[in-house]
Amino acid sequence: MVQPLNYLKESPSQTAGPYVHIGLAPAAAGFNIFERELGWDIAGPDAQGTRIRVEGVVYDGTGVPVKDVLIEAWQADANGIYPHVEDPRHADCARGFRGWGRVITDFDTGVWGFDTIKPGVVQGRNARPMAPHINLWIVARGINIGLNTRIYFDDEDNAADPVLNLVEQVHRRDTLIAHKTGPNTYRFDIRLQGEGETVFMDI
Repeated sequence: MVQPLNYLKESPSQTAGPYVHIGLAPAAAGFNIFERELGWDIAGPDAQGTRIRVEGVVYDGTGVPVKDVLIEAWQADANGIYPHVEDPRHADCARGFRGWGRVITDFDTGVWGFDTIKPGVVQGRNARPMAPHINLWIVARGINIGLNTRIYFDDEDNAADPVLNLVEQVHRRDTLIAHKTGPNTYRFDIRLQGEGETVFMDI
């Protein structure tokens, strides 16, 4: 007799665990098994646009840096075009632009960072423009489900962005804003819980 699917029991959940780097960023764990580590080059060496660096720290609910975090980033090019077939303009994406990358935090300091180009205004649903942003996916020991958030920039006009405006508590929108700290550098700290908790998105 075939049992209905609801007869099956749910499997126990697991966090990313201490071995996440071996599988997803092996060089960081001391395993040099690839000629080129997957995902470290977000924009590509030939992509046109303003080169920037974004860096920060992921903090837990007590304000302590989390030092075993893996972050994936994906973004549009300097003209706001994603290198993906679901973007109707993808054929016009900057030549050689990757738009995706993967970084980990420093095991000693907890600092993470990546170099890329600054994205342009993105065409969203119903052709509504979205302010320049970088999408992040965060996994670490202690996180059952990867967390999604965005980086916006404090030197851009974010006032009409449809996603930022979904955040009802206006003061919490600042948790999605990277602050310029130098000519081409931005700081974006991520707080998993507690005061100043970063806005995470259910997608």
